[in-house]
Amino acid sequence: MDADTAAVLDAIGPRLRALRQSRGLTLTSLAERSDLSISVLSRLETGHRHPTLDLLIPLARAHEVSLDRLIGAPETGDPRVHLEPHRLVAGGVAVPLTQYPGRVQAFKHVLGPRDPALVTHRGHAWIYVLAGQLRLRIGDDEHLIDPGEIVEFDASTPHWFGPADGLSVEILHLFGPEGERPVNRELFP
Repeated sequence: MDADTAAVLDAIGPRLRALRQSRGLTLTSLAERSDLSISVLSRLETGHRHPTLDLLIPLARAHEVSLDRLIGAPETGDPRVHLEPHRLVAGGVAVPLTQYPGRVQAFKHVLGPRDPALVTHRGHAWIYVLAGQLRLRIGDDEHLIDPGEIVEFDASTPHWFGPADGLSVEILHLFGPEGERPVNRELFP
């Protein structure tokens, strides 16, 4: 085994322990969640047992993280892009695509079923539907938006959006916090 591989394997045990402790789990509670024995978990964390896929997969499921996070796999793809998905309180996942405070922000959202709750806030919003059908309420009006369609609205108007059916909807969401609007250039007459 080469030195790089050995270093990756040696770092997994401490990473597993730190993850378990950061979530306030005991070995006993993690054993129940993962269907692995306390002894196996302890030996993995202390480095007395080499991690294998049949041990790491149940741990990834129990912690609800990717195998990459458990292993500490080297970065791949564009090293400048570090997308971090966030669970939304109202349901679903948002992935920030930009990080420019005070300017138009872009997010990719995957929204699951949730109860409509109208909100208002400053700003301007644009939504492009990637997959599924979006149900959009703006004030008393309700709209169904299909894949490939885009909508824009003033976020100070009471609004809510989510999937139109019991499944999920995937969208790109641009939001201008101070009412900024993107410049729309038409390139083809």
